[in-house]
Amino acid sequence: MEITSSLSERAPQSAAFDPLQMLDRMVSTLQSLESAIASLQALREYTLALASRLAEVMIDRNMNDGGGLPGAGALRWDAAELAQRAVAADIATATRTNDRTIQRQMGQAVELLDRFPVTFGALAHGRISLAHARVIQEAGAMLDDPESLARYESVVVACAEQQAPSRVRRLAVREAEKPNPELLATRHERACEERRVWVTPLPGGMAELAAVLPAAVAYGIHDRLTQMAEAHADASANQASGRLGQRTTDQRTTDQRTTDQRTTDQLRADLLSELLLRGVPAAHDTADGLLAAIMARVDVTVPVLTLIDGESDPAGGNAVAGSPGAGNTAQVPAELDGRHPIDPATARILAGQTTAWNRVLTDPITGAVLAVDRYRPGEDLKRLLTARDTRCRFPGCGVKARELDLDHTHDAALGGTTETANLAGLCRRHHMLKHHSRWKLRQARSGVLEWTSPTGRRHTDHPPMPATSTDGTASKPPPF
Repeated sequence: MEITSSLSERAPQSAAFDPLQMLDRMVSTLQSLESAIASLQALREYTLALASRLAEVMIDRNMNDGGGLPGAGALRWDAAELAQRAVAADIATATRTNDRTIQRQMGQAVELLDRFPVTFGALAHGRISLAHARVIQEAGAMLDDPESLARYESVVVACAEQQAPSRVRRLAVREAEKPNPELLATRHERACEERRVWVTPLPGGMAELAAVLPAAVAYGIHDRLTQMAEAHADASANQASGRLGQRTTDQRTTDQRTTDQRTTDQLRADLLSELLLRGVPAAHDTADGLLAAIMARVDVTVPVLTLIDGESDPAGGNAVAGSPGAGNTAQVPAELDGRHPIDPATARILAGQTTAWNRVLTDPITGAVLAVDRYRPGEDLKRLLTARDTRCRFPGCGVKARELDLDHTHDAALGGTTETANLAGLCRRHHMLKHHSRWKLRQARSGVLEWTSPTGRRHTDHPPMPATSTDGTASKPPPF
């Protein structure tokens, strides 16, 4: 089948062309494609489930040949968990995926095949999508009785073959509740233990702040923010309207332009930010107000040119090169926690208000971290490695630097030196994987790690490139 990237080349030329007939053919083609994709996804689920079973077979071999620190055999590591991690890591590095994601998907695949055979069969025959299967899995996870599970599948799979996943979810939740002998209040109390807050980086110097909360609390927070946003918008409009009758025509036009133009979504976000950053935790504070005194803390790595904001050249009075005043459109961004770019203006504000921030000196051509200094004294080597690595050094892992273990690539107890060429930041998950599974690690050169999987595949991980110039001007001398 020949496929062209240009729609114009495939456009029908006949005057008798019937667009409805063509649409009917396209819909039929897409139906067939979706069915084929679902069958392939079922094959992937089956393969992932086999990989999980294979990990169970490898448990004894992994533990006996895992190497690791002297005396590590006395530690009570979970052999099954380590075997699953080792297999997931091998698959993830070969498919350029995060190994935590692969391990989670392996568990989902085993559950789908073992507990939801009717759902898997419908997926394998292309009658439902993987999205339908996940909805059925999630809603039915609480069901343990085989008969109840079979009745549940018979109802929801039939619905999934006719309806979109969002509609299936409503029915699935109701059907899963019917045979559940455990009170909803009891399950809610247990689920509340999983409440948490986390941050996900987004493009454009933004990030997503998310939280898992009791439903009543989450909807209540959203509703309060909505009411506050609407009240603010109404007050702003009323103030502008009150001024219009007392102003000249030109002044009224100016007032209309300066009225708050933020949407309700934007106002909700701004109000949430203000409440969390400036509000006082009255219900949880200590007697001496300890929590109210805690201020937000961020670590910002700022290239020196980013801190220069349109300053004048002492010699000629012109804007310094590399500053916004010089018209540099490729200005190097600052980095938040060594992993998230932020705009220069924000970086300058943070650098001016904080009492401790890192200055990272990099090679202007390669971008390699050369040294780190700070306005507060501390552990120089640890700061340098944190600045160099910024994240876990296992391929595909993004755990940030402040949560890592500094690991000796060549064991210190076996003669490994404590220096940058023999140290790397690893998250606890991959630190354990290195020492207690068949994964092997060596430093090809300072900071460049070479991982070898149990199947013999090699994966090289380079230190993340820090903020540096990429517009060809890096080799020029600094303008000071």
